[in-house]
Order: sequence, then structure tokens, then C-alpha cells
Amino acid sequence: MEKFEKYRDIYRNDLLNDIIPFWTRHCVDREQGGFMFCLDRDGSVVDTDKGVWHQGRFTWTLATLYNEVEPREEWLELAEHGAAFLSNHCFDTDGRMFFIVDREGKPVRKRRYAYSESFAAIAFAACHKATGKEEYAQKARDCFDIFLNHEAPPKIDPQNRPMRGMGFPMIGIATAQELRKNLGDDSFTAQIDGWIDEIQTYFMNEEYRAVMEVVGPNGELIDHFDGRTLNPGHAIEGAWFVMLESKLRGNDPELLKLGLKMLDWMWEIGWDKEHGGILYFRDVKGLPVQEYWQDMKFWWPHNEAVIATLMAYELTGDEKYAQWHQQVHDWAFSHFPDREHGEWFGYLHRDGRLSVPLKGNIWKGPFHLPRMCLMAMKSCEAILSA
Repeated sequence: MEKFEKYRDIYRNDLLNDIIPFWTRHCVDREQGGFMFCLDRDGSVVDTDKGVWHQGRFTWTLATLYNEVEPREEWLELAEHGAAFLSNHCFDTDGRMFFIVDREGKPVRKRRYAYSESFAAIAFAACHKATGKEEYAQKARDCFDIFLNHEAPPKIDPQNRPMRGMGFPMIGIATAQELRKNLGDDSFTAQIDGWIDEIQTYFMNEEYRAVMEVVGPNGELIDHFDGRTLNPGHAIEGAWFVMLESKLRGNDPELLKLGLKMLDWMWEIGWDKEHGGILYFRDVKGLPVQEYWQDMKFWWPHNEAVIATLMAYELTGDEKYAQWHQQVHDWAFSHFPDREHGEWFGYLHRDGRLSVPLKGNIWKGPFHLPRMCLMAMKSCEAILSA
């Protein structure tokens, strides 16, 4: 048990004394509102455009720390600072949200998908939990409704190559879990059940022992580059969402079985047996992948694998998962952290060499890493208390 005390202390210390202070020092825009996440290694701003995903994600992170770690007024003030920018600048006239706005909050880019709305929903829900303000609860529900009901126009002719993707049900599960918790509304459980069933029915490929990213309408393999491409980190993230749902239901055995299967399959496919770490893309048939970054090591799959392996050990006691957790923890913590300026680098070559020193951009911000520390800390505490 001593090693789990060590892990718990590492995650807590990094969260509270490194990661969150790095962002609160460097990203808060006191002049125009919101946060600027495009930061160089030392925290200096390299681009003032503001990604809407991370306006919501960091707002959620801050409010969740206030709700679940300790009620620091600084965190609550910054969470409401983020919520105000979301409300005042990130919504289009049609009710949808933008993807990127400039520093002043004027629109730059809008995407087909409604993921900005899902991250805003969890942000507003966490702010409601922290403050009790009903306006946040209503905004959370409104954003979730847009996420549910928005139909993204297809990129291709759906008559020629119809497909379904795992991203929507997977993000739906996590979003509904947060709203259920922070709004105190168990009606979200039915939607979670539907999305878990969708993943199990359509995306679990028993022949190849793989969690697919996109499939045909009935779960069939689409034997082209896009259809064969797997994202191990994404599927491992989905695995712990399912395992968490099992835990929240008193260790539901069927949900646990599904989550463990997702983790087992994608660990085998994604772990780099030559250099260590989680590979970004794989082909389900073992064929070459067309994306040139397919063998790079990104920060976030390692964050998700730390959570998933530790949660699997917490729920099963199987030493295999403790060993996997040690593998991914050791590799990640020996390659990604910036010991000079703090926080983590995001992008490494396959052998662990640094690719780019950015700490943040439109895609990387304070979400996966602080969430990893928080969730892993909770799992360590559960293991120790058991």
C-alpha cells in the first residue's frame, strides 16, 4: 500500500502545486475576460485567440476543484470568470457555440460538432454546484439540449458511405455523468444507459478485439483508412467512463466487464512495446496508417491510461492493472513533465524526444492532465481506504 500513498501524493502535489498554479499564473485574461491557453514553454502567450472548448473545460476544472478538493475562493472566482466569458462571448445568434473566438470574444471559427456545448454544459453544472445559482443550472441544461439535438452535417455523402462515430456517445456519457452529479438529477442515467448500449452494440469488434472509432450503420467494418483507424487513447478514456459508471452503481458487474474489455483490448493495441508509451493511431488490420502523427506520443492518451489502469485495479484488485498503471505512470512522468518551467509538454516523438515545447494551444489546455491527477488521487485514496 505504500506505493499508492506515494502515487496519491505525487498526483495531489502536481495538481495543486504545479499544474493549476502554472495556468492561473499565465492564462487568465483580466483585461478581456476568459483565458488564453496558447502558451509557450515558460507560460508566455504565443497566440491570443481563445479556444471555446477550453474556456469550458478550465471553468469545469476550477469549479470541480472547489467542489471536490477544497473551497478555495480563488478557484471559485476564476470559475465564474470563465463562465462569464462563455456566456457573454461564445454563443452565436442561433444558440450554437463557437469553436474559436479572438481575444475580445469575436467569432473566428465554428465547427460542425456540438462539443463546445458539451464542455460548456459541464462547466455551468459545476458552477451551479459551487454557487447554488439556478442560472448556471439552466445554462447547463440548455447547452446539453443543444449537444443532444444538434445534427452535424455529414462530411461525406451519407448515401455512399454511411457511418456512425464513437465520439458522440462517449462524450455524452461523461457529460451526463457530470450533470447528474452537479445538478442532482438522476434522469440523466437513462441517457447514459443508451450511450453505453450504443458503444457495446456497434463499436466493440470481437473479431479484431478492438474498440472502433467509426463503423457502418450496423457496426460493420468500413474497410478504408478512416474506418480502420483506431485511437487507443480515446477508447481507453471511454473505458474508464464505463468503469466509473459501474463504480457509481455499486460495482455493476456487466458495466465493469465492458469497461475492462475496452481497456484490455486497446492497451494491447496501443502500448508501444519497443519504446513504451501509448501510440496515437493504429490500424485495426495492422496496415499502415495514413496520418503522419500516428506513432507520436501525445500527453492526453497517457493521462487517460493512468486513470483507467488505476481505476481498473481499484475495482478488481487484479495485479495486472497495477503493473499497467506503473508502466504508463513511469513512462509519462519520465518524459512529459517540464521540470524547469512546470506543467507538461504535449507532443513527443515516438522515442520520447520533444517535438514542440508548447504548453497550450487550441487543443491542449488544463483539462486532461488536472483531471488525471484528480481522478488518480481519488482512486489511490479508495485503494488505501479499502
